[in-house]
Amino acid sequence: MIRLVDTHCHLNFSSYDDDRDGVIERAKLAGVDRIIVPAIDDKTAQEALALAEHYPGIFAAVGIHPNSTGDFHLSQLEWIGDFARRPRVIAIGEIGLDYYWEQSPRAAQIRAFEAQLQLAVEFELPVIIHNRDASDDVIAILETWAAALPPALRDRPGVLHSFSGSPIIAERALTAGFMIGFTGPVTFKNADGLRTLAAATPLERILIETDGPFLTPVPHRGRRNEPAYVRLIAERLAAVKDISLETFAAASTANAERLFQIG
Repeated sequence: MIRLVDTHCHLNFSSYDDDRDGVIERAKLAGVDRIIVPAIDDKTAQEALALAEHYPGIFAAVGIHPNSTGDFHLSQLEWIGDFARRPRVIAIGEIGLDYYWEQSPRAAQIRAFEAQLQLAVEFELPVIIHNRDASDDVIAILETWAAALPPALRDRPGVLHSFSGSPIIAERALTAGFMIGFTGPVTFKNADGLRTLAAATPLERILIETDGPFLTPVPHRGRRNEPAYVRLIAERLAAVKDISLETFAAASTANAERLFQIG
């Protein structure tokens, strides 16, 4: 049986409250035996950690999403650090920049982003990066940060989650050592450009994720996403790479284990 890792699912969100155990069981039946739940603020960090400490195959990432940085203060690094010390926390995230929604001033987003990147160095944890309409600033910040990483993070700085940037941004991210995360849109009919980018991305640098409950892949598009559907993303990417699902699953799972040290 294949083994898959959903490297990004907001399993703590209320849309899973009625059937969370069933969602986790369906994931296992689809071969998904590990799920990473990222936080967007202190409340969701508590929720993610509670899930990770309750369910054996779940891990948490903690951090402040760019849309939650409107009142960011350096003192908030204290609670992130407190969570980061817990053994079920395997990354700082999701963090980054979001210039689409503009829910937080850009200066505040950048300040929070850079501060959390430095915290990741302190705790030797990789980062999960959110980027929406902010590619130039995100990649410039990450390149500067990655260039000075200590040996413990140099080969596993993090992942650009749900990648939707240009091939140039992807190449710069890969050069800086990052992995590229692919979500449901890679299965969409009009996503030839994204599939071309996936075909050009080295197999050893690809992660798969649902970003549930969002970005549901075909043929379930329009309904709630869940970790079991990460198998559909794996199947599509295996076809793009012209390799078997078993080969792709083994590679993407090894990538997740290497980046997040969850082997």
